[in-house]
Amino acid sequence: MKQILKTGLILFLICAVSAGLCGIVNSVTAPVIAENLLAERMAALSVVALDYQVGSEIEINDSNANVAYELLNGEEQIGYIFELNATGYGGAMTIIASYLNDGELVSAKLTSNSETPGLGKNAENDSYMAMFTGKGGSTPLPASTSDLSSEDAAAVSGASVTFSGVSQALRNGSALAKSLGGGV
Repeated sequence: MKQILKTGLILFLICAVSAGLCGIVNSVTAPVIAENLLAERMAALSVVALDYQVGSEIEINDSNANVAYELLNGEEQIGYIFELNATGYGGAMTIIASYLNDGELVSAKLTSNSETPGLGKNAENDSYMAMFTGKGGSTPLPASTSDLSSEDAAAVSGASVTFSGVSQALRNGSALAKSLGGGV
């Protein structure tokens, strides 16, 4: 009986020390990780803002977008930047996209995904997102590969689930920008 209690006490102490050390490591690394994630987000925001400026974060209530920022031309609010949710072949994807107030896509970047290398991973390329750029205002964003030129359709061949996810997310972002219009 003493041996069982001694072994139990030793295991308890090992667990307590391990849990304490994990807590200490977490308290040291959590702020650094949060700071790095914010820096990555801000870098992606400035990439899709192009020649415009990233304004302040705004409150939105939309299940398709995690966060939203104003897109500014000097002091004038001309659109929005959204962090959009999408689903592709490999699961969840995150897209940072900028829009003018009329819903026209200015620029987009796929930031996180688990898509298939050589197929769905091509959505990370600027040339992939170029097939959507400039559309969404008066010209609709492509909803299916039949809405694309033959060259663009060939580029997404074999990755139709990724294309559908990206397209749906970008169309949702365009609709959100239109609904918000020139002011929040």
